[in-house]
Amino acid sequence: MAFELGVYSFGNTPRTADGGHGPTAQAIRDVLEAVQLAEEVGLDFFGFGEHHTASMPLSSPTAMVNLAAASTERIKLGTTVTVLSTDEPLRVFEQLATASAVAPGRIEAVAGRGSSAITFSLFDLDERDYDMLFASKFDLLLAANASARVTWDGPHRRRPLEDALIVPRPEQPLRIWLGTGGNPGSVGRAVELGVPMFLGILGGTPEHWARYGHAYRDAWAQTEHPAENAGIAVAVHGFVGPDNRAAKATYLEHELRMFATGSAEIGRPGMAPTGREAAMEPGGMVFAGGPDEVADRILHLHQLLGHDRQILQMDVGGLPHADFLRSIELLGTEVLPQVRKELGE
Repeated sequence: MAFELGVYSFGNTPRTADGGHGPTAQAIRDVLEAVQLAEEVGLDFFGFGEHHTASMPLSSPTAMVNLAAASTERIKLGTTVTVLSTDEPLRVFEQLATASAVAPGRIEAVAGRGSSAITFSLFDLDERDYDMLFASKFDLLLAANASARVTWDGPHRRRPLEDALIVPRPEQPLRIWLGTGGNPGSVGRAVELGVPMFLGILGGTPEHWARYGHAYRDAWAQTEHPAENAGIAVAVHGFVGPDNRAAKATYLEHELRMFATGSAEIGRPGMAPTGREAAMEPGGMVFAGGPDEVADRILHLHQLLGHDRQILQMDVGGLPHADFLRSIELLGTEVLPQVRKELGE
């Protein structure tokens, strides 16, 4: 497949003049406007993540996929990620299959465990079942995608399914990715199940993440899975501005605010990761800067990792919506053409 470039969001509630939060409903409207712009400027993919906080209120990524499917014509759409451990896999599939009826061939899902435990108490589940819930529910999600009639039994259900009809059906199976924040065991799990791997990246170096790509592709080559089913996508923080230095300064300010606010909202100490300035320079994994530098860094990572898709989270920490839209525009009109030209696409 040709290399794909896109955007993802958890929602970004606007800030008020006194530093508080504006309406969370506005964050939803802003994301939908961003999807339409991403399609207009030629980007390949827009993903919707899942958080349940005042600053990042995009709590229903499948609902967002359906809304976006009805208002776009070309761009691929997906959940990035659905926190499957605390969701219902059959409902997730049904909702995405509904979107696929409106946007056939454009709907995908990334299923992951989630980066915090907040949803376990919210949905009255036991955090001690973290691993069991994800493994069992992911297996059922794949079963529903494979067949309209599902006979299945697993530890997260009290009763097995016996020839259960799961509708509506997409006209072709959904592409379902295994999301991971860097757990080495997830590489083997993705290969074992024959699904593409989605890496959610907050830090490290291109060389570090390239090892995950090599391990995944080497293990895949030892299986009988079809080569076309393999895939590697990366989700990173990033921002594009007309001026390299100003873009990094803008993003750093809002990213640090995002970390501090987000930690407080889920009851963790409000400490931001250290070394974020360095992470925005070549050799880091935050893709912030002017169009030329961001394009060069994407190409460098691709040379090492050989990934199929890269998506950027730009709207963080109350970043003004106009700045988010301008960054999407630059990503599509200036960064993407450079990347495509260098890759010969």
